[in-house]
Amino acid sequence: MIRFSIPRVVLAVLGSFLAICFWPAESYSDLLSGTAEEAGLRVATEARERQKGFGNFTASLTMTLRNKQGQETQRSLRLKVIEVQEDGDRTLFVFDHPRDVKGTAFLVHAHKTGPDKQWLYLPALKRVKGISASKQSGSFMGSEFSYEDMGAVEVGKFIHRFIREEPCGDLKCLVLERIPKSQDSGYSRQVVWLDREELRTIQVHYFDRRDEHLKTMVVEGYAKYLDRFWRSSTITMTNLLTGKSTVLLWSDYKFGTDLDAKDFTKTALKRIR
Repeated sequence: MIRFSIPRVVLAVLGSFLAICFWPAESYSDLLSGTAEEAGLRVATEARERQKGFGNFTASLTMTLRNKQGQETQRSLRLKVIEVQEDGDRTLFVFDHPRDVKGTAFLVHAHKTGPDKQWLYLPALKRVKGISASKQSGSFMGSEFSYEDMGAVEVGKFIHRFIREEPCGDLKCLVLERIPKSQDSGYSRQVVWLDREELRTIQVHYFDRRDEHLKTMVVEGYAKYLDRFWRSSTITMTNLLTGKSTVLLWSDYKFGTDLDAKDFTKTALKRIR
């Protein structure tokens, strides 16, 4: 996702380095103290803080689109991310396969508050198209992820509320509700499961504007990089209304590359190969 990214795809690809189990008991108690809104904001802020400091990274990505009958279509992408101090991160997706989408690129300038800026480069038209905030609830390249999902999950964009603790598989999870502040969001709310020890996104339920459970995102296969940053290998988004799903398989993570801010501009999109 899921910063989740990620995805919230990038959103769901989380980083972490301090385990709650090593916190003093009073610190963990403090994390969940106060009202549901105070505890929710504190947990969300702590989860976001743990993602900071990676600098930049690249990764490879296979996107599998699966229809209700189980038929699949695959696409190959590259991902580049650079961290921005005092603002949201910059993220660039580049499609390499199949031929009909090769060279298509999607750039996100995330912000801590307010809508992200997003652009799509269409090589057949040699044109950069801006994705306005009101259009970001639309499908991203025919997948079950929306353009909105591909942006960053910044704490200031949501109202957070702690709901409960509960088991989630072999883990124990903190369950939060986050309500988008933007009126352009395609969601009325999201319910998020974070594992209590590392505050990694495990699952997100997305509710549409009629408050119907629309989609579920599951994040799996976490591994730690540089002995500090957690990254997932598999993110699955399932649309409960259509029965369609999209699976993102992440691989070949590389940190500390030679990326810089000039690689994440509208002008750079036209030079993508």
